[in-house]
Amino acid sequence: MDLIRIVDFEVNYRVGVTEEERAKPQRLLVSLEMWLMLDRAIAHDDLAGTVDYNKVAHLLKELGKGRSWKLIESVAAEIAEAVLDRFKIRKVRVEVKKFSLPEARYVSVEIDREA
Repeated sequence: MDLIRIVDFEVNYRVGVTEEERAKPQRLLVSLEMWLMLDRAIAHDDLAGTVDYNKVAHLLKELGKGRSWKLIESVAAEIAEAVLDRFKIRKVRVEVKKFSLPEARYVSVEIDREA
């Protein structure tokens, strides 16, 4: 199986346990690993046989519009489900990084899902 990665894609989502934390969008970094077979794309040098990562990036940007979540766990799971639903991949790993603890570089959640 082959792998496509998007690493530390920046989004601004409303996420946090308290209403105050969700009052304004926060910077998150999202990383995706998407497993699929790339034989067709390679053989024909054709985007139709792979994942258009520009479309994945657009999905990530749109997902947060007008939305809020309490947990980054929920954000990661929703991203995983959306990517599996819209793209021809077999497995996805999503990591969401949040910068809410001043004493830590970041807090993250990682979720794996399969089609």
